[in-house]
Amino acid sequence: MTARNAVDENKRLVTEFYELAINQQKPAEAARRYIELPYRQHNPEVADGPDGFVQFISGMQKKHPKLKVVISKVLGDDDLVALHVHLTREANDPGLAIAELFRVKNGKIIEHWDVVQPVPAKTVSGNSMF
Repeated sequence: MTARNAVDENKRLVTEFYELAINQQKPAEAARRYIELPYRQHNPEVADGPDGFVQFISGMQKKHPKLKVVISKVLGDDDLVALHVHLTREANDPGLAIAELFRVKNGKIIEHWDVVQPVPAKTVSGNSMF
């Protein structure tokens, strides 16, 4: 497999994982299918390991049953995949802009970072967050 094909495969894998866990509301299945130990988590509100991921996402989905994500950009470089995501919790929620970063090894996700900020009603530049 070429380096380009490996990056494309990592991007596909992370996108499928994210869609299954969040939009299809199957975080446990997503974790079983796509996460490998040791799984390191850098979000300060989430424990390491697949169980920490499942507990966090399941809790968000219980609190916000209409939670959904739209992935606006997928970037890949070597073993890293970045997602630029718009997360909404309710129909009229302006939502959150999220930069997700995943590290992939041997076809499995082994590490995660994220940066989250609220989507403002307007921006100084007039440009959208997405």
